[in-house]
Amino acid sequence: MSHLTVSQMAVTVPVSSDFSVRRSAFKASNLNLREKSWAPVFTLDMKAKNRGWRNHNVICMSVQQASVPKVAVSPLELENPTEPPLNLHKPKEPYTATIVSVERLVGPKAPGETCHIVINHDGNVPYWEGQSYGVIPPGENPKKPGTPHNVRLYSIASTRYGDNFDGKTASLCVRRAVYYDPVTGKEDPSKNGVCSNFLCDSKPGDKIKIAGPSGKIMLLPEDDPNATHIMIATGTGVAPYRGYLRRMFMESVPTFKFGGLAWLFLGVANADSLLYDDEFTKYLKDYPDNFRYDRALSREEKNKNGGKMYVQDKIEEYSDEIFKLLDNGAHIYFCGLRGMMPGIQETLKRVAEKRGESWEEKLSLLKKNKQWHVEVY
Repeated sequence: MSHLTVSQMAVTVPVSSDFSVRRSAFKASNLNLREKSWAPVFTLDMKAKNRGWRNHNVICMSVQQASVPKVAVSPLELENPTEPPLNLHKPKEPYTATIVSVERLVGPKAPGETCHIVINHDGNVPYWEGQSYGVIPPGENPKKPGTPHNVRLYSIASTRYGDNFDGKTASLCVRRAVYYDPVTGKEDPSKNGVCSNFLCDSKPGDKIKIAGPSGKIMLLPEDDPNATHIMIATGTGVAPYRGYLRRMFMESVPTFKFGGLAWLFLGVANADSLLYDDEFTKYLKDYPDNFRYDRALSREEKNKNGGKMYVQDKIEEYSDEIFKLLDNGAHIYFCGLRGMMPGIQETLKRVAEKRGESWEEKLSLLKKNKQWHVEVY
């Protein structure tokens, strides 16, 4: 088995489950070029971001991949059920899973911390793309002494096969919730998010109680493999779309061959806040006819009026095309903070009126046709 010492070159490399960071920092000097495509044959130094990218082992910031076969997944029996699994484990009787890894996703200039967390459920909590897990953090509920914390829902950021493609793991995309006192400007740990901090502070091997899976509104419709899917997210709302896109473009699923259009709109604060950007950029290069990717960086870009560029501004730029796609049966999804929806709804209403349409009637029709999918928190 031959190995090659990499210095500085453009190579076609397999992509492992760690291909979720926004930039890739290779720290392995030996790269096995004979391994199966997508096998985890190199290590990504995700912690380089935490060091301000001072790691001198970085040799490549982007990798050209001319043609990469899709990865085989198993067990294919996960394709057999005709209905999604729902509430297999109740909050009062959760399943105890194990933390596999916790990796920081964002760069040093991102406001706040977002982590990619892989959980081993050993195949006992199966799910479909677009569903959520409930997480019960350890400790007591301060409002109800003697009882566990309330369950927190998190959208699953992987396909049913997980990041290891074996059906035994699920991934979550979690932003650490930190409270700063408005007067002193200092962090108040007593008011920090209990569950998000538990997850982001977890270590491999730690136990985690999960309930679910739950949710049907964000399930990926697969009755038409040539359908158009318009996905709109702010921040960690990108989680379910990562699962969709891995299923469409990364995994080899015999019963699902995607030939339609997937269009992702992602709104974040700045470039360092982008989540899974390398993964999405790769799809853009490999499947230019089937994937579009537009980003809105509110602290770095301006909209047409000179204000901050939010995701609704990016939608307005392509409004005519989006409305035509919706008229032709496209599905549109919204996931992220609840506060994203008013601005988006106002934009869509304004666009509809310019087109001489009633937004209320159009929205009613989209819901009736099951083209409108919303999950906000």
